Amino acid sequence: MTAKACLRSMRLRTLPLSLAGITLGVLLAAGGHDFSFLTVALLALTTVCLQILSNLSNELGDTLHGTDRGDRQGIHYSIQDGEMTVQEMKRLIGCFALLCCLLGAGMVWSAFGTLLDPLPLAFLALGAAAVWAAMHYTLGRNPYGYRGLGDIFVFVFFGLATVCGGYFLTCLEWDWRILLPAAAIGCFSVGVLNVNNIRDMKSDAQTRTTVAIRLGERRARIYQTVLLAVGWALMTLFALTGQVSCWRFLYVLSLPGFIKHLKGVWTRQDRALDPMLPLLVVSSFTFALLGGIGFLFP
Repeated sequence: MTAKACLRSMRLRTLPLSLAGITLGVLLAAGGHDFSFLTVALLALTTVCLQILSNLSNELGDTLHGTDRGDRQGIHYSIQDGEMTVQEMKRLIGCFALLCCLLGAGMVWSAFGTLLDPLPLAFLALGAAAVWAAMHYTLGRNPYGYRGLGDIFVFVFFGLATVCGGYFLTCLEWDWRILLPAAAIGCFSVGVLNVNNIRDMKSDAQTRTTVAIRLGERRARIYQTVLLAVGWALMTLFALTGQVSCWRFLYVLSLPGFIKHLKGVWTRQDRALDPMLPLLVVSSFTFALLGGIGFLFP
C-alpha cells in the first residue's frame, strides 16, 4: 500500500463539500460572537476525517458488493486497480474511524469544557451516528446506500448536521433560522450524490438501487435542477430575514458555477458527467464561503 494509493482512495477532490457546511456554520456564528480557534480547527479536522472515512468505506463496500467493476463509468480507485488489498483498506478505515472519534471528542471537550454534561453527550452521540453513517453507505450486509436512502443521510449529515453543528459549537447559541442555510447546503450535497448516481446508472442498476435509478435518467436530471433551485431559494430566504443588506447576497457571485454545472448535467452522458462533480463541489464551497462572509458585515 503506497501513499499515492491512499491519497487516491481518499478522494481529496470531495473534501471542499464536507467543509462547505462547516465553513458556513462557523462564519454565521462568528459574526458578533467570540469563538475558540481550537474548537473550529478540531471541527474542520473531524469533518475532513469523516469525509475521508466515508470515501474509503464506500470504495471497500462497492468492491465487496461487486459494484466497482471494469464497466464502471466513474473514476477507478486503488482496490479496483490492484494498488491496495481489501485487508489494507480495512486497516486504513479502522485508523480513520479511530481518528474521527478522537478528534470529535477533543472538539466537544474544547467547546464545552467537559464530555459528561447532557449537551456534550448529545454531540458525542451525533458524532457516533456520523461515523456509523460514513461507514455504512455501502458497507455491511444491508447498506442504506444500496436501498436508495443515501440522499436522506447526505442531506442530514452533510447539510443539517454540518451547518447547525458548526454554528452551535462555535457560539454555543441557537437560532432556528440556521435551518434554512443548513437545508440549502444539504440540497447541494444531495446534488453531488445525485449527479454521481446519474453517471453510474447503467453499472449501478445491476447491484443497487439509487434515487436516480428509481426516477430514470430524465427525471433524475429534473431532480438535480430542483435540488439546486431549492438550495438557492432557501439561502435567499435566509438572507432576507433580519437586517437586510447587500452583503447578505454575496453568495450570488457563485451562480455561474451552478449554471455551468446544470448545463453539463443536461448535455453530457455517462463518464462525460464526471467533471460536473468537482464543479458542483467547488461551487457549493464558494457559495458557503461567500454566504458566510456576507454575514460578517453589517
